[in-house]
Amino acid sequence: MFRYATARLLARSAPSGARRFATDLEASPPTDAAFVEAWKKVVPNIDPPKTPLAYMKARPATPTSIPSKLTVNFVLPYASELANKEVDMVIVPATTGQMGILPGHVPTIAELKPGLMSVHEGTDVKKYFVSSGFAFIHANSYADIVAIEAVPVDRIDANQVQKGLAEFTQKLSSATTDLEKAEAQIGVDVHSALNSALSG
Repeated sequence: MFRYATARLLARSAPSGARRFATDLEASPPTDAAFVEAWKKVVPNIDPPKTPLAYMKARPATPTSIPSKLTVNFVLPYASELANKEVDMVIVPATTGQMGILPGHVPTIAELKPGLMSVHEGTDVKKYFVSSGFAFIHANSYADIVAIEAVPVDRIDANQVQKGLAEFTQKLSSATTDLEKAEAQIGVDVHSALNSALSG
């Protein structure tokens, strides 16, 4: 049984049928020919919509030596904070702990938890509080960081954080249902992380 599985895997990894990744796209990504053909049969007088392949930008090939800079894209659902920004290092609050990302980092996907993210460019350090999200680190010294919410630390009101922490702590102690306890615990966790980000 294992021999057949291995043979199938090796056949799939052959160069002629190798699966392409987003980081391996050519300068102009190909269209989905099967989709376009099926579309034209059903609606011949309207141009087909673009598929996700049309929106993917090619990434540079994996370099033979480690670059001196890390290229970072940091996006939120409503804005792009950093686009193709070359920096020295990024530190993200991964669920497994603080994670430093330098040029040449191994490809990794890390889930983010509420905490402090810092972007280091020379002696300049920009700090953000992120609520959650993911960091995608590519082999070619690119990192894509996607957060649900993020705000520069210098725009956070410490008094409001303390007030929110006290409110959620009180709600947690007086909660009676599982839902109330869960909501209060999330509030305590986020406000505690905000408090730590302000003092760090």
